[in-house]
Amino acid sequence: MERVKTYRQLFAIREFRVLFLVQCINIGAYAVASLALGTITFAATGSPVLTALAMFGAPLMRIVGQTLFGSGSDLVRPRTALLLVFTTTTVTDLLQAIPGLAWGWRFALLAVGPLITSALGGSMMALVSDILPPDGFILGRATMNIAVGGMQIVGYGIGGLLLITFTTTQLFLGSGVALLVAVVLLRLGLADHPPRHAATSLVRRTREVNRALLGSRVIRPLYLTLWVPNGLIVGCEALFVPFAGERAGYLFAVTAAGMLLGDVVVGRFLAVAVRDRLIGPLRLLLAVPYLAFFAVPSLPYAAALAFVASVGYSASLPLQERLVTHTDAQARGQVFGLQGTGLMVGQALGALLGGVVATALGMGPVAAAQAMGVMAVASVVVSVALTPGLRRSRPGVAVREGAPA
Repeated sequence: MERVKTYRQLFAIREFRVLFLVQCINIGAYAVASLALGTITFAATGSPVLTALAMFGAPLMRIVGQTLFGSGSDLVRPRTALLLVFTTTTVTDLLQAIPGLAWGWRFALLAVGPLITSALGGSMMALVSDILPPDGFILGRATMNIAVGGMQIVGYGIGGLLLITFTTTQLFLGSGVALLVAVVLLRLGLADHPPRHAATSLVRRTREVNRALLGSRVIRPLYLTLWVPNGLIVGCEALFVPFAGERAGYLFAVTAAGMLLGDVVVGRFLAVAVRDRLIGPLRLLLAVPYLAFFAVPSLPYAAALAFVASVGYSASLPLQERLVTHTDAQARGQVFGLQGTGLMVGQALGALLGGVVATALGMGPVAAAQAMGVMAVASVVVSVALTPGLRRSRPGVAVREGAPA
């Protein structure tokens, strides 16, 4: 397999081009549909809690699927798995478009997608690791991150503009049609790769691999470092609206820009050894700028701090590189499925915790800023506490985990 060091070489690989385009469509469609559902929920209930649950609470359902069916990403052919994920999301979005649909059905539909994704969604990143050579994985992963961050901005921006002219029903229909295009691209653009493992029981295999991964003294610190400090900082970002009001969009924009910059620099320009050594500094960079929010900075300073901090999200790239190094290819789908589930659940819980802390401090912009400082302190403490465990996965330590026979 040829070396992949540049974006030209990366996008010369046909299957990667397909996965990148499909991911762009997926994230953009998700943002539009999420905004539509949040708009419907707030208009009908006036409840910020229910609105937040409608827009960001779905990942919590992934805990159930990952616990019982996470090995599906390794036991099902990757193309088949991805087709099932995207077809399910297409159908649920089209059903959400039904005017006057009862709230019970709306929230039931909201839960279906994450359940399927938790069982099969790890297939995408596992497939990226399969089709790229080892030296190209981080560049590929960083590029997929760029798709996620960029299309979140585009999706929410376009969704906001569309809501001026179109109804939420039309937004759901547009999201469903876009996802249908993604289904066609997957069907025509991906080879039918074999499953990574054959097992007689999906549930038993899932439990065995989860137990091996989470019980490993090498892998567990990697997962916790990917999940907890990031989730706590998402708790800071969840307070942008209470802190900045209608100007919060500037903070979200610069945060996404900083994350993209970090992914480009770390994923494209740094050597393997350099980016691995930067794991510690980047983890601290993610949190330390938010300590300045104890002083309740003005919006321009707050934007600068948020931009710098979000560069630290790029620590996830070398951490995921270690995951690839220390896990068996037969469990790669579940490895990334568990990583993605834990990340999204950590972010949802971090956002909830941030809101609880801000409420305890009295709400309002000052309380929101001080709550961000508290969440940053917690993130620093967790990062420092996890440092000894990360030493077990340093380069040169040859350990494979998570693939019981």
